[in-house]
Amino acid sequence: MISTTINPPRDPNTLSNYNKFRTRHTTANFEIDFEHKCLKGNVVLNLTSISNAETKDILLDTSYVDVKHVSIKGDILSKWELLPNFEPYGSALKISVEKEPEKGQELELDIQVETLEKGIALQWLSPAQTSNRKHPYMFSQCQSIRARSVFPCQDTPDVKSTFDFNIRSPLPVIASGLPTGVHGPQLGKDGGPSTSLYTFKQEIPIPAYLFALASGDIAAAPIGPRSVVATGPDELKASKWELEADTERYIQTAEKLIYPYPWGTYNVLILPPSFPYGGMENPVYTFATPTIVSGDRQNVDVIAHELSHSWSGNLVSNASWEHFWLNEGWTVYLERRIQAAIHGEPHRDFSAIIGWKALADAVGHFGKEHEFTKLVIDMKGKDPDDAFSSVPYEKGSTFLLHLEKLLGKEKWDPFIPHYFTKYKGKSLDSDEFKATVLEYFGKDQEASKLLSGKVDWDRWFYAPGLPPKPDFDTSMVDVCYDLADKWKLYDSDGKASTFQPKKEDIGSLMANQIVVFLERVQDFEPPLSKEAVHAMGEIYGFSSVKNVEIVARFLTVGLIAKDPEVLAPTCELLGQTGRLKFMRPL
Repeated sequence: MISTTINPPRDPNTLSNYNKFRTRHTTANFEIDFEHKCLKGNVVLNLTSISNAETKDILLDTSYVDVKHVSIKGDILSKWELLPNFEPYGSALKISVEKEPEKGQELELDIQVETLEKGIALQWLSPAQTSNRKHPYMFSQCQSIRARSVFPCQDTPDVKSTFDFNIRSPLPVIASGLPTGVHGPQLGKDGGPSTSLYTFKQEIPIPAYLFALASGDIAAAPIGPRSVVATGPDELKASKWELEADTERYIQTAEKLIYPYPWGTYNVLILPPSFPYGGMENPVYTFATPTIVSGDRQNVDVIAHELSHSWSGNLVSNASWEHFWLNEGWTVYLERRIQAAIHGEPHRDFSAIIGWKALADAVGHFGKEHEFTKLVIDMKGKDPDDAFSSVPYEKGSTFLLHLEKLLGKEKWDPFIPHYFTKYKGKSLDSDEFKATVLEYFGKDQEASKLLSGKVDWDRWFYAPGLPPKPDFDTSMVDVCYDLADKWKLYDSDGKASTFQPKKEDIGSLMANQIVVFLERVQDFEPPLSKEAVHAMGEIYGFSSVKNVEIVARFLTVGLIAKDPEVLAPTCELLGQTGRLKFMRPL
């Protein structure tokens, strides 16, 4: 008699039956076709049955991909079909094998596939959309459920596989694996461009959302003993200068806090301006916005964040997007610990104060009772992208800070490497995190009493709205607010004001402090006058700085003041960057 395995999937945002089969290895064989803006080729999935002869059907996630045929060991299968579209999750690919596989049985599926225009994981840029206007460009963004629009897969962070990449392209290729060679060139077909085969290997299991490709006119330069920056040839010198002073220092600091960096090399790809995010933590190569290259090394904290993902998210992953805080909350927490180790604790609190404002804004946007303001959210039937906000980042990191302050660093810090060792290469949910904390501190009577008596786990996980606000060191933010208050008086008193602005007012401020100052000015009621906006821009030189973080905030001040003189530079900036952080407010 065949026994039935009770093993329900815990990710509601996948159509795959990954509770019956698990992907262990993925081989992606693709040609990048810039002319037709598609990837074409095949993907080989090595699956293991984790149930005992319960079903003949394998279900994989797809969304707007053209499946040509499916084979096993060279035999083309006739029993496969794309099931009806079920938005926002796409169409399940149902593959029926001849006999129910027994537990532990391995299967190798070879699926010939071509991406379609409606797929949302790939962005194709014409030469005119790149900096030197010479060559086209392609890059992927598979988080959170977009890998299924590149190839059929178990598109859930609860499944991890190793990867081989064999990518043919007329232009250099970068992938989320370690490079193993470049083969070619090979003459193009029908007069097309010659191509080379770029190969990569990822031996650490990763979820499908960390599958990443980019191809274009890309050059690289070293920024440390185990790091390079890659970008367009014209931007290479500036990008190298921006990152070479801090990257290795960040890595070494993170290693002291957690354990040695596990991915071999840590590299940064500076993407074209249309990239919509600050960064994407693809293994081996962080994909980063060009706005971090500001000529002042003031925006490289993005790299501290994405580097921290090498442990949090990439190595240890949330089991589903309902527990996204386990990725991002931990990453923000680690990022700020890196900042504290390098720059001092006041910098950590300064960053946390900025983060608290972002959290409060997000809660205000959704409403304090909204599901998406919880730490653990119900994502059944929802698109994870709709829930994206500062909440998992900032509420999650605030929770971890709460645990640190409750127990003290002396006790808390040894837990960090324990946690990332216990779940290395695995995925977990919030209940497992709680159980791990309680188990680790179980033999410490004092810590156990604090964790059971002082931590309302259900409230932290499931209550909407803002959590209790920590006590922050406000010294670095106070100077920003004081300067803003002086401008408020200056605007109301005019020449009679005792404050007369001068360039030296901001001479000792970091770029992020200037950002906080400008955001404070944005909240003025009534708004700053147009005359004061002109004076601020001229005296402080905000109209000519290269740092987009500052420029965007200053332009917002001008727009709130209804100053027509900021319209042209605002339109110019919007034409130069696709980063949503700047586009949405402007």
